[in-house]
Amino acid sequence: MEANVASETLIPVNSAMLCLKNCSSSSYPSIGLSTVMTTTDCDLNPIIQSWAGEIYTTLTLPLTTSITIGFNSSAWFASLLKGGGDPWSIVNRLNLAPRPDGYINTSPVTNTLPVVFYPINTPIVHIVQMADNDATDILQCRWSNANSTNNYNGVDECQGICYGLPPVTVLISSNCTLSFILQNASLYYACALQIEDFYDASSTTPMSSVPIQFLFYGYTAASGACAQRPNITGIRPNRACIGVPVGVQLNETIVIETYCPGQTIVDLVTSSPIGMTHSAISNPSSNMWVMTLTWTPSVTQSGPQGFCAGAIDNSSLQSDPWCITYLVDYDSPNLIRPTFVQGSVSPIATSAVGRPSRNGTYICFHLDSTNASVLCYDAGYSPNIIYTGYTIVIVTSLTWTPGQSYYVTMDSGFASGSVFCHAESAPITDKTFWRFDIWNPALSSTSTTTTTPPTTHTVTSLGTTTTSVNTACTTSGIVVTTTNASTTTTTVTTTPLTTAGPTTAGPTVTGATTESTIPVFYPEDFENACKQPIAIMSAVLMVAFMPIHALVMYTAFTKFSNTFKPSNIAAKIRHQQRMKNIFQR
Repeated sequence: MEANVASETLIPVNSAMLCLKNCSSSSYPSIGLSTVMTTTDCDLNPIIQSWAGEIYTTLTLPLTTSITIGFNSSAWFASLLKGGGDPWSIVNRLNLAPRPDGYINTSPVTNTLPVVFYPINTPIVHIVQMADNDATDILQCRWSNANSTNNYNGVDECQGICYGLPPVTVLISSNCTLSFILQNASLYYACALQIEDFYDASSTTPMSSVPIQFLFYGYTAASGACAQRPNITGIRPNRACIGVPVGVQLNETIVIETYCPGQTIVDLVTSSPIGMTHSAISNPSSNMWVMTLTWTPSVTQSGPQGFCAGAIDNSSLQSDPWCITYLVDYDSPNLIRPTFVQGSVSPIATSAVGRPSRNGTYICFHLDSTNASVLCYDAGYSPNIIYTGYTIVIVTSLTWTPGQSYYVTMDSGFASGSVFCHAESAPITDKTFWRFDIWNPALSSTSTTTTTPPTTHTVTSLGTTTTSVNTACTTSGIVVTTTNASTTTTTVTTTPLTTAGPTTAGPTVTGATTESTIPVFYPEDFENACKQPIAIMSAVLMVAFMPIHALVMYTAFTKFSNTFKPSNIAAKIRHQQRMKNIFQR
């Protein structure tokens, strides 16, 4: 019940997480770790009755630690296709040996619903979420197996439910995708997997091994059931990664759509972090159902925290799982609203950004007058979108319509961070966020004013300018032009008015008129006089400073390369976060 989640009721699983292999390499306690957990989810649906929880335990262990720990007990319930009534085993490899880059490894993380419903005799493709804080690691997903000599953990990893899905099930290791068909109704199918991380593509031994075990349930749709299962849309897309601060309340909305008259949502099966509460399901409009999540992350929850949900309707049809990862104590990159556009503009983020990890993440340009989309790019793969540092550059050859206004929208995750699962930027749907006009040259005008000079003088004026408009201008309304300007010199002569004046008699003197020549030293003459000595001095200085310049540039680039190398930066961030988490706990 939700009251147990809000009060963080303890789940009395009075057992222990024991060391099962290589125990002498570590100071791991011989009595193991308590498995008494704090309630995170409690579901009493007639088909799915589950009680889930989490526990955090901090240990100080030597770097020689490379042990297999696990929880072995009995027994699985009877309604399984394979393994009913058998013991269970779930194991994890804990390895603190320094990685080849000198840092302590971070294990992969994953999350799932406890039970996922699928109709029988229908081809199913199911993706198991997995991620790693060490962004350069290679993740692989494999079947758990009982052969202790044929797996990395060296013990039985799954007991009675090993290979519990139909025999023709296909597992794609690189992205943990399952393809299968459930053939028996009203039965559960157990799935046991190990997710392992490798330092690089040439590595043959994993650095850690993380288990995930859950159930599929096969059903036949009831008579009169809607032909389409409910669908969770949410504000965020499935498998999104969201940065959230510590100590700040998060409100997340889950939106479920139904498609038939009389189809209602009766339950949401969830898998949540500690402290996340779930509102009652509301029906604010036809075919729309809403649940609100409320959560204030704590310091001890720094790092990745997973959430999954599945909506169940009144015919027991379940939606596909909707899972997101909250990256606690990390910030998602936010796009800065453009305040002034000149020539062109690119989105600037508040932190370094990269391409999103999934397709279907779009940037679209819309005509302001009709809201119609005129151009869209998928940021998951489009070469027209370039991510560099804090900037995203969109390159397009679209011919824009002069005189029209456009605006830009961006999906959630259009800009992704550089840490762990790449925390995503928020979606941009506000049409005023990034708006631009295309200049219309037909509306421009020129005027000429003519004045009559009072004296004889020379007037220099600019001639006609020929301008060709570049209609590919994409963002500002300030177009690129090519100009051929001509200059004309016009001499205008006027005759001053003659005014009569007094006449005075006096002697007449005849004299000679002489002209004096004044030498003028023009700027061009100065330039010509200085050309040769400047050229000689430039050559001498270039020869003298070239070795010094080369040495300085080599030193600078080497320093910059080591300082800003992505793998070094990522490793330092991970190390700082680990130290921060250790000191906080």
